Amino acid sequence: MALTATQRARPGKTTKPTRPAKAEKTYTFLWEGTDKKGRRVKGESLAAGMALVRADLRRQGITPVKIRKKAGSLLGARKKKITPGDIAVFSRQLATMLAAGVPVVQAMEIVGQGHENPSMQELILSLKNDIESGSSMSQALSRHPLYFDDLFCNLVEAGEAAGVLDTLLDKIATYKEKTESLKGKIKKALFYPAAVIIVAILVTAIIMIFVIPQFKDLFASFGADLPAFTLMVIHASEFMRAWWWALLLGAIGLSYGLMGAWKRSPRFREAVDRALLKIPIIGPIMDKAALARFARTLSTIFAAGVPLVEALESVAGATGNVVYTQAVRRMREDVATGQSLQLSMKQVGLFPHMVIQMTAIGEESGRLDEMLGKVADFYEEEVDNAVDALSSLLEPLIMVVIGGLVGSLVVAMYLPIFKMAAVV
Repeated sequence: MALTATQRARPGKTTKPTRPAKAEKTYTFLWEGTDKKGRRVKGESLAAGMALVRADLRRQGITPVKIRKKAGSLLGARKKKITPGDIAVFSRQLATMLAAGVPVVQAMEIVGQGHENPSMQELILSLKNDIESGSSMSQALSRHPLYFDDLFCNLVEAGEAAGVLDTLLDKIATYKEKTESLKGKIKKALFYPAAVIIVAILVTAIIMIFVIPQFKDLFASFGADLPAFTLMVIHASEFMRAWWWALLLGAIGLSYGLMGAWKRSPRFREAVDRALLKIPIIGPIMDKAALARFARTLSTIFAAGVPLVEALESVAGATGNVVYTQAVRRMREDVATGQSLQLSMKQVGLFPHMVIQMTAIGEESGRLDEMLGKVADFYEEEVDNAVDALSSLLEPLIMVVIGGLVGSLVVAMYLPIFKMAAVV
């Protein structure tokens, strides 16, 4: 009888690494010295102190003559932000070097010194210093939770325990690349509706503030009664010209308030996530994206040897939607009591029949990670196709919306002229 995923033996149960003390701040040092052949050499190194630079140079066979801290700019060094893409590239490069047999400390130094982003270079060399000081790689990574979350640290810890760190880093790089690609598609899907709204508001505001007042002065010289539609547009224009500052402050305040509520209120975030899933066209894209993230994350973690119950805890925070996060946590509780994964998925009522059946096949055959990987591939392609279709649909819609707004305002301004022409 085939073992279910919850019964399947997993090597080396992993636990979340404890967070060591915060890493020491690193500085850039300029140095000069002589190599083994007596030649004069110079360069720069990142380290927490001058003694570490001296020790590192001697290990490389360089006798230091002069070491000094690099002076910063008067305005302060402007560092580039570290992106998830930088972390994915770092994982891929490190995995390649470890697979080639390069020691982890040397690999860190090579990757760090060769990185174009100074902030990323400083981060990598800080990790190298921590590892040289005796920390494991997972402990060194856990000191930088802003860039390496529990999922990343747990996978690295599993790779260190099983002696397959290069393989796990390669899986992490693939996972990061695919999730970032999916995020990009979701942003693209949400960008077009936002663009329609913003452009429509800007065009309307420009016409109401600068164009309509010119027609108002013209109509005042006629001395005739204006159509109701024209009067309504003129009154709206007067209101916008008088209170534009209040409208602008209100829009800024509303945006700030919504962002604050999103960050601080779980109930508000849940309400927004539920609403997004119900919006026509956008909702199905968000739903498929959450399914793709769920399947991709669980496949990656389970393939690394993390027990299913612990894997589901990490997956819950990676779905990108509060509705799915809550569902995965309920599934974790069910699986912890001995229930099969596919049955708990069926009970939460969020997962399509195909996903449940693929999960059932994976549990019965002992290939759950492989089946979930296929599910993730399918839904990532579905999201890609849906975003392309949405882009094609919204391009003419933008023209219709803006054309309708401008056309309505033009008609409102020309109605009095048409009325006078009819009387004449």
